[in-house]
Amino acid sequence: MSSPTLTKDETAQPVPSAGGPSGPRPAAGPPSALAQFLGNPKALTLIVAALVVIVSAVVTGAGTWPHSLTADVKSPLNDLDNWLVDNRDTHWIFLYFLLHFSNTAQACYDTLLSLLESMSYVGVIVVGTLVAWAAGGADLSRRALRTGGTALAVFVVCGVLDVWEPTMETLALMIVAVFFSAVLGVLLGLASGLSDRCEKILRPVFDTMQVMPAFAYLLPLILMFDIGVPSALIATVIYAAPPMARLTSLGLRQADPTALEAATSLGADARQRLLTARLPLARKQMMLGLNQTIMMCLSMVVLASLIGSGGLGSEVYEALGALKIGDALVAGIAVVLLAVLLDRTTAAAGERLDDVVKAGVSRAAARLRAITWGAIAALTAVFAFVGTAIGGDEWPEGWVVDFSNSVDTAVDWFTDHLGSGIPVLGGTITWAEGFTEYVLNPLRDGLLATPWWAMALLVAVLGWIVGTWRAALAAVVCLALVGWMRLWDVAMDTLSQVLAGLVVTIVIGVLVGILCARVERVDRVLRPVLDTMQTMPQFVYLIPVIALVGQNRTGGILAAVIYAAPAVIRITAQGLRHVDPAAMEASTSLGATGKQQLFGVQLPLARKSILVALNQGVVLVLSMVVIAGLIGGGALGYMVVQGLSKGDLSQGFPAGIAIVCLGIMLDRLSQPAAKRARD
Repeated sequence: MSSPTLTKDETAQPVPSAGGPSGPRPAAGPPSALAQFLGNPKALTLIVAALVVIVSAVVTGAGTWPHSLTADVKSPLNDLDNWLVDNRDTHWIFLYFLLHFSNTAQACYDTLLSLLESMSYVGVIVVGTLVAWAAGGADLSRRALRTGGTALAVFVVCGVLDVWEPTMETLALMIVAVFFSAVLGVLLGLASGLSDRCEKILRPVFDTMQVMPAFAYLLPLILMFDIGVPSALIATVIYAAPPMARLTSLGLRQADPTALEAATSLGADARQRLLTARLPLARKQMMLGLNQTIMMCLSMVVLASLIGSGGLGSEVYEALGALKIGDALVAGIAVVLLAVLLDRTTAAAGERLDDVVKAGVSRAAARLRAITWGAIAALTAVFAFVGTAIGGDEWPEGWVVDFSNSVDTAVDWFTDHLGSGIPVLGGTITWAEGFTEYVLNPLRDGLLATPWWAMALLVAVLGWIVGTWRAALAAVVCLALVGWMRLWDVAMDTLSQVLAGLVVTIVIGVLVGILCARVERVDRVLRPVLDTMQTMPQFVYLIPVIALVGQNRTGGILAAVIYAAPAVIRITAQGLRHVDPAAMEASTSLGATGKQQLFGVQLPLARKSILVALNQGVVLVLSMVVIAGLIGGGALGYMVVQGLSKGDLSQGFPAGIAIVCLGIMLDRLSQPAAKRARD
C-alpha cells in the first residue's frame, strides 16, 4: 500500500523515531505460518496432548489396559458355539429360517458346478467365449473380438496350468454370488434412490460396511451356518451388494430432470417413469456398480477359502501354508486371469450399452444379437448332455505344463543371492529385517509403552480436530472396546503395522500421483499397471512378497502397500488434474514456475482429494495387514485367520471385532468433517 502524501508543513516537522514512545508504529505484516499455527486453539490442544502422551510413555513405560476394566468374552462365546453345534439341526430358528438360506445357497452352487462339470472343458470354453463375444457386441468389431479372444485365452491357460477343476469351483461360486449380489443391490438401490427416508437409513449402513475388512463378514456367518459353501456365499453377497446399491441409487437420483418432466407431461405414472426414464438413464451407473460387485465377489470368494469354500482360494491358501511358492503362483495367476476376464467382459458390455444409447441399434443387429444369445442357451443345453462324451471328465493330462518346480527353484536362487547376498547393500531380506528392527519394533514398543488413558486422550483430540466431537467419541469408544476385550497389547501391535504401512503408502501414492497428474507419459505407462493391480484379489499380493522378503511383519506391510497404493495414486492424480483451470491460468500469468504451481496452487486446492486418498489408504492397509497374518504378520490378523480356519469362535470373533474397531477409529480420524457433512 502506498503511503499518504504529506503537506509542506507536515514535512517540516521533525519525524520521531519509529521506536519512540510517542512515534507512530509501522503497520504489522501478516503473521507467519508458525504464528498462525500456534494461534489455533486446536493446534495448541494437539501439542499439549502429544506432550502428555510422550511424557507419560517415558515416565511410566507401560501402557497395559487395566484388568479391572476388562471382561471375559471367550467363555460366553464358547458357550454360544457349543449351543449352536448342539441345536443347529433341531432349533426352530435354523429349521424354519436360517436353513432355508443355507440350503438354497448350497443347492444353487451344486447345480451350477454340476452343469459346468457336465459340459466338460470343451463346452465351457465354447460357451464362455461366445458369452464374452456377445457381451462385446456379437459382431466383428474389435471390441467383441478382443473380449471373446480374452475369454478363450483365459480358459485355455487355466487348463494348461492344471487348475481347471478349482477354476470351475471358483467360477460357480462367482456366478451364484454375483447374481444374488446384483439382485439385492438393485433392490436396495431402488429403495435408496426413490425414497429419501430409505436413503437416510441405508447410507450409514453402507458407510459402516465400507470400513469393515472383508473377512469381518465371515465371522458372524460361521455362527449361523458353520464352515462351508453357504457361509462363503452369503458373506460374499452381503459384502458385494453395497457398490451395486450405491451406484444404482446414484444413477436414479442423477437422472436428467428434463427427461423425467417429459415423461410426466406424456401422462406416465411413477412406475412408467421408473421403467422408461429413470432406469435407462441410470444404466451406465448400474453397469459400473455391476463391475465393482463382480470384482468384490471375486476378492471375497477367494478369501472365503479360509472357511472351506474351495476353489482357487484354497489352492493359494494351502500352498502359502506349505511355503510352495510355485503352486501358489500358479493358482494366483488363474485368479488374476479370471479377474481380468470378468472385468473386461463387463466393461465391454457397458461400452456396448453406451453405444446403443448414443447411436441406437438397427433391427437387423438386434435380431442378430437375440439369435446369438438363443444359440448360446441352446449350446449350453447340448453340452450339458453330451459334453463329457466329447471332452471327458477332466482336462487332458497331456495338455498340462508344470512350471511350479521351476518357480520354486527360482525363488530359492533369489533368496540365496538377492535376499541377503548383495555386497554392501545386503538384499531384500536384509532390508526387511532392518525395517522391522528400526521402524516396526520401536513403533510397537512406543505404543505399548503409552498409558491407555494417554492414548485415549490423543485419539479424542485428533478426532475433535479432524472431525467433530461425535467422531472423537466414536474413536474413543472403539479404542475402549478393544481394551475391554483384553486385546490391547495385540491391537497395538496391529496398529503399529497399519501406521507404518499407511505412511509408506501415502508417501509413495502421493508422489506417484503427482507424477501421473503432471507427466502424461507416466500416466499412460502406469494406467494399465494400476488397472491390473486393482483387479487382483488380496491373497495374490502375498505370493511375490514371500519370494522377496520371506514370512514376517515387513512382508505383510509390503503387501499392504502394494495393495493400497493404486487407489491412493488414482485419487491423488484425479484431484490434481481437476484443480480449477482459472487458478492455474492465473498462476501462470503471474510467472509461477512448475514447482510454485504445484506447492502453491495444485496441492492446496487438491487437499480434499488427498484427504480422501488418506482415508481410502487407511481402510485398504488395515484390510491387507490383517490378511498378512498368513505370512507372519501375527497380532490380530493371525488370531482371525486361525480362528476362521479352525472354527474357533472364541479366538477369531473377538479379534475380528477388535480389527473392525480399529478400522472405525482410523476412519473417524482420517475422514475430515467437511466430507462427513456432505455425506
